[in-house]
Amino acid sequence: MKKILFTLLVIHYSLFTLLQAAGVKATVDTVEVVKGNPVTLRIKATGGSAAFPRILMVDTAPVTGTSTSSSRNLSMANGSVTSEVSTTKIIQFMPEHDMTIPSYTVNIAGKKYQTDPIDIKVVKSNAPTTHGNALFTLKMQSNKTKVRVGESFMVTVYFSLRNDVKLSQEVQYTHPDLSDFVVIEGGEQKAYIKENYQVQEVRYIVTATKEGNFTISPAHAKVGVPDRSRRDIFGMTFGTKWYQTASNALQIEVLPQTKDADLIGDFKVTSNIDAEEVKANKPVNLTVTIEGKGNLENFEFPKYEIDGVTVYSDEAKVDTKVVNNELYSIYTKSFAFISDADFHIPERTFSMLDTKTDTVKSLTVPAYDIKVKNSNKSTTTTVATPKNGMVQTKLTQTSTPKEVIVEKKVEVKTVAWWMLALAFLAGVAAMYLVRFMPAKKQKPYKESEALKILYGHMSEDPKVEEMVRKLYAKKNGDKSVHIDKKELKEMVERFR
Repeated sequence: MKKILFTLLVIHYSLFTLLQAAGVKATVDTVEVVKGNPVTLRIKATGGSAAFPRILMVDTAPVTGTSTSSSRNLSMANGSVTSEVSTTKIIQFMPEHDMTIPSYTVNIAGKKYQTDPIDIKVVKSNAPTTHGNALFTLKMQSNKTKVRVGESFMVTVYFSLRNDVKLSQEVQYTHPDLSDFVVIEGGEQKAYIKENYQVQEVRYIVTATKEGNFTISPAHAKVGVPDRSRRDIFGMTFGTKWYQTASNALQIEVLPQTKDADLIGDFKVTSNIDAEEVKANKPVNLTVTIEGKGNLENFEFPKYEIDGVTVYSDEAKVDTKVVNNELYSIYTKSFAFISDADFHIPERTFSMLDTKTDTVKSLTVPAYDIKVKNSNKSTTTTVATPKNGMVQTKLTQTSTPKEVIVEKKVEVKTVAWWMLALAFLAGVAAMYLVRFMPAKKQKPYKESEALKILYGHMSEDPKVEEMVRKLYAKKNGDKSVHIDKKELKEMVERFR
């Protein structure tokens, strides 16, 4: 039976046209590399037989190694089978200075495609130079030793292991004591070669919360190597010999904040609104972005409270990275405003203390006037909200459409008896095979997904509006709200 089912599936898929998208893309494993370390460039060509250019130099850097790999993937969507044949050329080179990987032309099935240029930045290692011939070392540094309350700085632990050392166990690492500060991990750990040592950087983004003189206690590492004094009857070593060391400690002086401010650092703010004129009860979406040098992890954007307007907001997203050995943050928060009448989104202003100039500056999100197109026919419906009591909202009352009956003429043609018999047998076979196919369980809808689907249809049904309010209240932590899963599923199915 499995063979019959497989054969039917093969025949079914063979009825569809194989589609194949062609293109080329270049990627690198890093855009910032420590001098003396390699960069790997991958050029992936998709869509058929590919002819790559001969590359001996990448800009001014000689190629140190090349290889090629290929793959084939099949996927089906909307009744069409997509076949992806891809070939990847892997090129390794060692840049000596900042450079740009040029655009390369790849010939795929007789057509030419070009990659985009990629900028590469070459930096010097900040790892301390290791003196002597130690198996490994552990050292800790901070980019600042004197900061103000609320100011962030970066602590980096450098673990250096001699190239010829073979480990028999994983390195056991203990973090430094940073309990006097607010700490987050400093993103992806950086590894590279410096002289005859492998260097691993562990970064911490640290924010001072109180004034005083503080000591960051050392980090510790324990390394296991094969114990050569213990050998079996065949002369092979067994067992592990452990070595351990500690880094230096750091002294940090935290000064009081000279001036009150919402943010400390060097930031800029941008905002984007998707419409300034909408239909009644349709959402207006506002996105606010703050980015720059400093820490935005604990920043809270001021709330919008507008009479007669329902305001939804998501949780702020904060991305943190290290740029030129300084903390760089990007804060993004979105709002949705829903009303049945014209309204005004007020200006929002917050302060920023620039530590370089010791001055307080203002960052402003501008105000917006929103025009709402009202419907001529409306009725007033009162909907209960879990937190704010009763909210009056005008909902558009649609007129009941008249039922129009259209007489449809059907032309019947004579069908041969053998075609009917064949169709009948095919139906019986299909019903028999379906019995052996596992039933597909439909996953319940996530409430966050349901909220996105339903809130754009609030004006169409009071029950939908009430459900949206419940979902949003539950999202904000109101545990008293009860949501009927069956009712939620039926609502979502209506608008999918």
